[in-house]
Amino acid sequence: MGKTVYVDLAHPFSAEIPRWPYFDKPEITNAHTMAKGGVLTSKITCTMHTGTHCDAPRHVMEYEFDGRRARYTHEMPVDAYTGDAIVLKFDVEPWTLITDKHLDAACEACGVDPKDLEGKVLCLNTGMHRLFDDSKAYYHYSIGTGIDAGKWFVKHKVKCVAMDSQALDHPLHTAMGNNGMTRMNLLGATGRPITEEYKELFGEEAYAEFDKEEYIRIHGQAAYDEKFGELENIGIWGTWEPCHKEMLGHGIVGVENLGGDLDKIPAGKVFTFLCFPLRWYMGDGSMARCAAQIDEDLLLDVPDRTYAYGGTGFGTAEGNGDSCLEYIQKLFKRNK
Repeated sequence: MGKTVYVDLAHPFSAEIPRWPYFDKPEITNAHTMAKGGVLTSKITCTMHTGTHCDAPRHVMEYEFDGRRARYTHEMPVDAYTGDAIVLKFDVEPWTLITDKHLDAACEACGVDPKDLEGKVLCLNTGMHRLFDDSKAYYHYSIGTGIDAGKWFVKHKVKCVAMDSQALDHPLHTAMGNNGMTRMNLLGATGRPITEEYKELFGEEAYAEFDKEEYIRIHGQAAYDEKFGELENIGIWGTWEPCHKEMLGHGIVGVENLGGDLDKIPAGKVFTFLCFPLRWYMGDGSMARCAAQIDEDLLLDVPDRTYAYGGTGFGTAEGNGDSCLEYIQKLFKRNK
């Protein structure tokens, strides 16, 4: 046994931090400066879902599945996002929708019995955290989860899910695609809507997972009701952020944009995940500092994470990070 160490799992915050496509840029100003007032006091204006942050049930739903009004941040237990944890790693192609089958395979690869995940924080290392930047690679084309993964988390009674990507859900399950009141159906790298790009790359049946009308057209109403009916029964649009709602509606909280030195944490080894949101009255979520408390002897020998926000990715010859451009090129070459 080595000494206990702490590993930072949060992305650095600044006014230049990458942010979700329709979020305002953070504004950081000084109320006092050392030169004028002898103290430094800063004022920050930003969306609380910027950078590494926690989601509360009220962020995405009015009611949880037990009928109660969805809880705000201040109503969650102080240890809701903290506890014994395990990392699962995924080696999947760009824009993959992670399903229950991927989760089972990730558990098998690191010798974890899914039954042992009950009450634990589950950290998903998809590699997306290495692409954290103001880029289409990180946002439009992110790896993500959906309804099947959400049901898997509920089945295995995990406590919290921490994702290293732009959201708990795949981007096409969000307003970046054709879902939600604020749906954007963003233009992709080819100049066409990302929904059309996905259909071309993966097929109409695969795309239907993200589109209620398309799912019903291809599979029928009964199949849709079987898959998304639990959400629809409490007045929720089934294909709009279903993993968020399936988890949070059953009391499983989430962390998004996990980062920092996540690659130092080995898959399948138990450690303590530390994450505390602000005790924000009627909050829908909160920026947070996340860290791993772990035996130093368990850490993987990878370079310390460095950051250089600016739209180019941060890949280096030593492998500390990946190139956003290479990620997109790999995606669009999948059928060639």
